Order: sequence, then structure tokens, then C-alpha cells
Amino acid sequence: MGIHLQQAVSVGQYLVSQRLKGRKRYPLVLMLEPLFRCNLACSGCGKIQHPKEILKQNLSPEECFAAVEECGAPVVSIPGGEPLLHPQIDEIVEGLIERKKFVYLCTNGLLLEKSLDKFKPSSYLSFSVHLDGLQELHDECVDRKGVFKTAVSAIRAAKARGFRVTTNTTVFEGTDPKEIQDLFDFLTDIGVDGMMVSPGYSYEWAPNQDRFLRKEQTRALFREILAPYNDGKKGWQFNHNPLFLDFLTGQKDYDCTPWGSPSYSVLGWQKPCYLLNEGHYKSFKELLEETEWDNYGAKSGKPECVDCMVHCGYEPTAAQDSLQPKNMARSFSSLFG
Repeated sequence: MGIHLQQAVSVGQYLVSQRLKGRKRYPLVLMLEPLFRCNLACSGCGKIQHPKEILKQNLSPEECFAAVEECGAPVVSIPGGEPLLHPQIDEIVEGLIERKKFVYLCTNGLLLEKSLDKFKPSSYLSFSVHLDGLQELHDECVDRKGVFKTAVSAIRAAKARGFRVTTNTTVFEGTDPKEIQDLFDFLTDIGVDGMMVSPGYSYEWAPNQDRFLRKEQTRALFREILAPYNDGKKGWQFNHNPLFLDFLTGQKDYDCTPWGSPSYSVLGWQKPCYLLNEGHYKSFKELLEETEWDNYGAKSGKPECVDCMVHCGYEPTAAQDSLQPKNMARSFSSLFG
């Protein structure tokens, strides 16, 4: 089972309730960034390029809880930076679980194994470990040897302790589809609970801008990567709505719903989304009501949006589309393999 059944039911009820209320724009996943600091310097990430005075800051647990309450999304993803560097990350996670939010704590895995005592297994908690390939490829992507082995050891340790563990893989230009397929086989063998995969987005501040995919490149690459899965030859478990995977391979054509994955950090509510660096609002209400949403997404023609196919922009679109009667069977397939 890729997506946890309890989460799928809760999110489904939430989606239906929003539709019944007549709401066109509503959040599905809050990207809660309690800090930007990291213990790696990956070439495809722009987050650690913030000034030092910003990198030193943390959100307090109270600020995190206030953002979660204000937003109301049923799922909270905690990226960074590296969240396990936050001195109160256990308090933040515990508070979110008490609020019955489905939490994905995103980590590069370097601190995970030694941090497990801070947490308790829960159906509301998943550790999402970033792995962009098997050992050689992943260590190259993060620019440090030994990271893959450390992360895999942490995954095994977390699973042995009863934690739910998923993985997050970002695919860049030049990636060999076979390497990603081999990664999915390996992760399946070690028992991860679900895998996420997404094309990389060209962060303005990312050091290496040559590795990001154009839309047609993305579709062609994911058709190759997912061919054994779509042909029924591989039983990989993805932590995605399968409609999003159809979008990646070009079977679906969606527009972005950036309000579906709003981002809150030490700087405030990022506008218009997690990926663009266009400033911040003080409140979620301002984000929803003052953003000129028609200026964003592939159909807008905005250069930064034209080739973007990242999950945080399009997974919410797929979730909305899953409510269509013709798509329900396909969506439910993610629950039962």
C-alpha cells in the first residue's frame, strides 16, 4: 500500500467537504519549513543560499502550530533545510500529531538514526528520506560520499522500530532511467512504505542550473522510468495519487494549483508557491486573496512556470481530479497496490 489508508480516507473527506462548501482554492499540503539550515549543499537546491542571518533562524513550535491552524490543510510536509537540525523538532511533530495532521518529516537521513528516540511511531507520522539514486548517483547529487549508506541504515533502523518510512526522489536532466528503476527495486526490497518521485525545479538560487528538465524531456524520461510499473511488471508502491504519475508521463494534462501546497517559513507565507522567490505575505488569508493566481501556472505563459511539473504544484490538481467519477477507480488503485 503506497498511501496510508487512514490518510487517504481523511484527505478524501476533506476534498469532498471543500467541494460541498463551494471552495475553488484551498490547501491540501502545508509545506512547513521551520528552518533553512542544512548539513548538505546539494547542487539542485536553492534553500541554503539564504543569507547567514536567515539561516540562523528557527520557527518556534508555537509559530508552526499557528500556521497549521491558520492554513487548515490535512497534511503537513516538513522540509528545510534539514528539519532534524531544529532543536525542538520533536515538540513540533508531537504537536502536529496531536492536531491529527498527517506529517511527513523530510530528511536527508544523516541525523535520522540517532534522532529516532525523539519520536514515537504513529499512523500520522512518516519519515520521508531523500534519495536521488543508488549509492554512486545519490552521493554525487548531494556532493558527499557515504550519505547513501547512512540514509539506508537509518531507513532500516526506523522500520525496525515501527516507523512509517517513505522516500523522495528528484529526477534531473541526464538521469539514466535504469538507475531510477534499480533504486525503486532496492527501496521495495528494504520495505519502504511508499516512494515519491518528481522532476527537479530550477530554483533561481540553485548552484547548478544545467540539470533541470524541460516539459517534453520530463514526459519522455518518466515514460521510460515508469514503463515497467505501467506495464504491470513492477509492483512499486508510490506515495502519489496515480493520476499525478499519469501527468508525469503525459497521459494527463493539468495546470498548476499552487495554493494547494502553500509554504510557510521563517520569512512568512511564500508567494505564490514553494518554488518561486517572489516575496512573502504575513498571513495565509493574504496569500489566497491577494495573489494574482492567473499569472502563474503553465497556461499563464510565465517562463518560470512553463516547464514546471513538480509534485507540490500538480499533486493537488490530481487530487481534485480524483473526485471525478471516471477517475475514482484509478485513484483507489494506489491504496491496494
